[in-house]
Amino acid sequence: MAKPGRLGVGIIGAGKVGAVLGAALRGAEHAVIGVSAVSEASRDRAEALLPGVPVLEVQDIVERAELVLLAVPDDALPDLVDGLAKLGAWQPGQLVAHTSGRFGVGVLRPVRAAGAIPLALHPAMTFTGMSLDLTRLLDCTFGVTADAAMLPIAQALVVEMGAEPVAIAEADRALYHAALAHGSNHLVTLVAQASELLREVAVEFPERMLGPLLRATLENALASGESALTGPVARGDLGTVSAHAEALREFDAGAHGDVLAAYTAMAGATAQRAERRGLLTPDQAAGLRQALDTTED
Repeated sequence: MAKPGRLGVGIIGAGKVGAVLGAALRGAEHAVIGVSAVSEASRDRAEALLPGVPVLEVQDIVERAELVLLAVPDDALPDLVDGLAKLGAWQPGQLVAHTSGRFGVGVLRPVRAAGAIPLALHPAMTFTGMSLDLTRLLDCTFGVTADAAMLPIAQALVVEMGAEPVAIAEADRALYHAALAHGSNHLVTLVAQASELLREVAVEFPERMLGPLLRATLENALASGESALTGPVARGDLGTVSAHAEALREFDAGAHGDVLAAYTAMAGATAQRAERRGLLTPDQAAGLRQALDTTED
């Protein structure tokens, strides 16, 4: 027998996020009534994470679902919502949630105009599209945006998936998403660059060298914030920073091209923050900025 308040859920987009969240909602005893899946990879993912759930056309899913989960790329979301509105697909009282970090509920104005209830549920996590993501949801936070009266519904759905909801104001969504993208996406680039440099000096397994260092650094930074800052920039070690920059200039000359710019940008930001915290004197900070400026083309 179904629990009270269980919903018929339709998933539009069986990408890595949609399939996993659909499986999480199914695990909370909601009924997933259908999923849209265009590519072979998305069909395979739906079959693996949502076995027995029929693959349906988008309009059929919207017609049958009490909760529609729109798990599509950010740029595709507005046109999808508008297109379904023009078809008269949205229904009064229906819950319509998207998983975009960039948008709040404003992008769902056509949903609201039809009498449906707009929700924004963005998981602050990277997804593999595999079952291990369900375990990761237990440590995950969602950025949630909804009308004040509907916020408890959005929060309850997140809690049912095993995650923690955090309310984000509509006007703050772009800055919220920029924070996550800056921290997560650029971390991947940073690790890739550091690994490339180590391979250049014949370190065969850079991940073994970087892994313990980066994990400890991340844990310290999350626990202590900028108090965890260390290294040559924070110490005002001008000679070391200059040597780094020169070595990176030579490295980039071999057609790599992007490491020096990243280093100088982050070193400059680090120097600015270290100066504000009193770790560097104004003269030390100025000397670092000058050294970094003189390394640029």
